[in-house]
Amino acid sequence: MSDDEQAIRKLVETWMKASQAGDIETVLSLMSDDVVFMVPGREPFGKEAFRAASESVTDTRIEGKSDVSEIRVLGDWAYLRNRLEVKMTLPDGNSVRRAGYTLTILNKTADGRWLLTRDANLLTEKN
Repeated sequence: MSDDEQAIRKLVETWMKASQAGDIETVLSLMSDDVVFMVPGREPFGKEAFRAASESVTDTRIEGKSDVSEIRVLGDWAYLRNRLEVKMTLPDGNSVRRAGYTLTILNKTADGRWLLTRDANLLTEKN
């Protein structure tokens, strides 16, 4: 496994741990300023909308797991296919489970860090 692939896997691991810990700032630091997220039933949105959505669920407990299916590095660009399972437990105790695939495009910055720049999240509700 190349250093770039290891760094991308570490980014995914850091994202998952920070999400579960409610560490929004760390998650935001893993994405470019011009990031675009695409999710079913919603217009594409960027970093500030991601922040606002994350801040609106601060009392929600998040658990999840990630299974990276594929990473391809193409110079300073890479793409990643990933299967996610996420359980969100709301303050009232009710839970929502989602599972599915993501297709993510990453860009390597001048300082050598990989950042998420585009993400198509195809998670759907799971019973």
